[in-house]
Amino acid sequence: MHTRTLGDMQVGAIGLGLMTFDQSGSQPRQQLLDTVTAALDAGVTLFDTADAYGSGDETGAGAQGENERLIASILDELGVRDRVLLATKGGHVRTEGGGWDLDSSADQLRRAVDASLERLGVEQLALWQHHRPDPKVPYDEVIGTLKEIADSGKVARVGLSNANPEQIRAAHAALGTSLVSVQNQFSPAFRSSRPEIDVCEELGLAFLPWSPLGGLGDAKELAEKHPAFAEVATARGVSPQQVALAWELAQSRVVIPIPGAKRPQSITDSAAAADLELGAEELARLDG
Repeated sequence: MHTRTLGDMQVGAIGLGLMTFDQSGSQPRQQLLDTVTAALDAGVTLFDTADAYGSGDETGAGAQGENERLIASILDELGVRDRVLLATKGGHVRTEGGGWDLDSSADQLRRAVDASLERLGVEQLALWQHHRPDPKVPYDEVIGTLKEIADSGKVARVGLSNANPEQIRAAHAALGTSLVSVQNQFSPAFRSSRPEIDVCEELGLAFLPWSPLGGLGDAKELAEKHPAFAEVATARGVSPQQVALAWELAQSRVVIPIPGAKRPQSITDSAAAADLELGAEELARLDG
């Protein structure tokens, strides 16, 4: 797989989103081990988790940090830590019953970094991302905390998530080269993050689309809502998911999609999009 730039590193052009990793009856551990192995075999090196990912027990308790602990144990079992750039996030918190809330207070973000370091079993987080703006905390205060965290040495690189162009520019002005990425939603069904891609390209930041395959749906929904993607996929003899990811990669050299996968076949198919070059006419149809 060809690579793309993430700060001072090169990573595979397709990453792996880990939000749906869940060691349950429907996802036996061996399946998850096989999925990680398939991803690495395909050249995927950027893995993305968050401290708030997890389902917890039947009441939702224990969700905070569950996904981080799971992926750390899988990487250790496979002995592949050195082959992965493992990104995580902080700023979301799980509530009683498995709900979600926001907390970007300085104390909480500092605690989040320390907790992720412990759960992932590392001395420095390779990429730590602020998960989502918190309406209770002014963004300039958040940026100040991110600068403090970057200067602490506990994180090698800082990223933003769900940030708008003004927030990206402000963070870049304060953090400089410590800021390396922005992770926002972008897919054939959700294209409103185009301005953020443009800002990232201007500033030399990686743009990591989350839910890059969201909204494609089943075959019927795909044909009805995104017929161009279905038609190009049929003509090329590939999956519509590959076409969607290849289209996203063609938007800019800074784009690194992070599709979710919990089966080896899924990440193998997604990774193949890195080698699918779409022509100008195809891209024009997909852009329409």
